[in-house]
Amino acid sequence: MVEENTDAEIEIQELIDNHQLKAVAERFKNWAYPEIADLLVQLDKPHQILAYRALPRQRAADMFAYLEPEEQDSLLEALTDADTRTLLADLSPDDRTEMLEELPATVTRRLMQLLSPEDLAESRQLLGYPEESVGRLMTPDYIRLRAEWSVEQAIAHIRKYGRDSEIFNILYVTDGNGLLIDVVRMRTIIMSSPQVLIRDLLNYNFISISAFEDREVAVEKIQRYDVSALPVVDSEGVLVGIVTVDDIMDVAEEEATEDIQKGAGMAPLETKYSAASPVQLFRKRIGWLLILIFVNLISAGVISSYEDYVMEFITLALFMPLVIASGGNCGAQSATLMVRAIATGDVELGDWMQSVSKEILVGVLLGIAMAIIAGGVGHLYGGDAKIAVIVGLSMISIVFVANAFGALLPFVLSRIKVDPAAASTPLITSLMDVLGLIIYFSIAVVILG
Repeated sequence: MVEENTDAEIEIQELIDNHQLKAVAERFKNWAYPEIADLLVQLDKPHQILAYRALPRQRAADMFAYLEPEEQDSLLEALTDADTRTLLADLSPDDRTEMLEELPATVTRRLMQLLSPEDLAESRQLLGYPEESVGRLMTPDYIRLRAEWSVEQAIAHIRKYGRDSEIFNILYVTDGNGLLIDVVRMRTIIMSSPQVLIRDLLNYNFISISAFEDREVAVEKIQRYDVSALPVVDSEGVLVGIVTVDDIMDVAEEEATEDIQKGAGMAPLETKYSAASPVQLFRKRIGWLLILIFVNLISAGVISSYEDYVMEFITLALFMPLVIASGGNCGAQSATLMVRAIATGDVELGDWMQSVSKEILVGVLLGIAMAIIAGGVGHLYGGDAKIAVIVGLSMISIVFVANAFGALLPFVLSRIKVDPAAASTPLITSLMDVLGLIIYFSIAVVILG
């Protein structure tokens, strides 16, 4: 968009006030769908509805898919049943399913009543798959060919039915029962002689995914095999739809956001931060914070049990933050590396021994390097060689344990079917506070007697 949003908004409002809806449609002609959606939500409700109606049917439906669920809900409330019915008919099946999935149940029921019998059956089929599954993400709009057809027959079929296909460059070959046989590219079809049979163009080397698989698996497969779409099959290998890279990009962004939020020690938000209310944010964050309070109370208990040592050797208290914080930081680093490696498939669950061993070695090296500095500081400020030794040995031990613990925890969580992202920085830090204090004071007791 060339102009600033405010200038464009004023211009659109003026055109609508003057009932120049054709001019509004012309004004939107060269705009990208996200830009139209951004401007639409800035308009007041009457102008918003008129601007929406000024768009051609298909452009209106395509733009609608870029609105957030709350914005879609607001717009649908203002549209008439006739407008809504037209919109639902023009939405692509995957976008329609995503919308029905996100909207409140009462709104979804009303919209389902406005669908045509064909669209209703299609939506019910897509909504019948488990949440977070590939079946909810797929679209049934694709081009299907038969192996016994000639190239000439295939091209005629493509011309007749290809207009509504989600993608055009990849074609799917099935048998008479709908079983997926192979995938062939449009380029191969076009470059072949009209008399060549489709079966002669196949190499039977294709990648597919089950409709019941988790959508994260689809993200991994598209990234690994560098394809723009994946055929989706049922339990018997029948082709039921495709999932495209644009849908996968949305999923990848959502999953990354979810992992970041979990890594910060909070429950993932179901909506964007800007749309979340203070009450929602409170509910998502208070749980982990309360748990961490109790973990930190254990740290206070450890300190109180060694109160006599702290009172007698007050210098020990000076270095508590140094050694404890170092353990938390190292543990958080190690856990973050493991969580991300597991999430991207770089490390498998069976590699836990190799990965933890590597982090143990790194922990020893980090501990020695940090102990030299910490021991020197302990001698400088403590004025006692024993304090320097305590600080140095504690640093080696705590960093070693923190690295090993931070590396192992994500594997343990994955093994018991818990998202490894739950091995968050606040959790690792709080646990290492407890372990670090125990290690610190245990070494102090041994050396100081």
